[in-house]
Amino acid sequence: MLRGIDVSAYQSSSYSTDGISFVFVKATEGRTYTNPKLAAQTKHARDAGLVVGFYHFLWPGNLTAQAEHFVSKAPERAGDILAVDWETTDEGTHASNAEKDRFIRKVKELRPNNRVVLYTNRNYWLNIDTTSYDGDGLWIADYVTAGKPRIKAKWLFHQYTDDPLDKNVADFSSRAALREWAEDA
Repeated sequence: MLRGIDVSAYQSSSYSTDGISFVFVKATEGRTYTNPKLAAQTKHARDAGLVVGFYHFLWPGNLTAQAEHFVSKAPERAGDILAVDWETTDEGTHASNAEKDRFIRKVKELRPNNRVVLYTNRNYWLNIDTTSYDGDGLWIADYVTAGKPRIKAKWLFHQYTDDPLDKNVADFSSRAALREWAEDA
């Protein structure tokens, strides 16, 4: 398994890339927020030769506007991975299953040359999700042993801790295999 991290405005733009093969950078949230460190965090990952992904924190409503905002801010490069972060907002709400599915489909329509995956936690996957639609793959958060999330579904990425930052593993044999999968959208 490959190791990676995900970063947002809460992390430095010069995070450690030692021992990792990929990074997901928060790009956007809702219809208006853009990570102010997006460009610097992306450059840092590319300079280190990492596979790069971008994620959007999904809010309920205005799915087309959110998808358009996301793809307008996430750099457009073949081989980059796009992700929708589906969880509870700071207002205690969340996008519905139908909204999550529509958002993924809209991003895939707007960016047909990029893989689009679903990020969600174990509780959402097991108790809130009713469609099992994850676009091109599932990125599951479950804070247990790396690579052993407590779900039966096939997953590609597993976020296994947030201490001291969000750490992930990917179910690929090599960075080249991950890059090949990402580029074969």
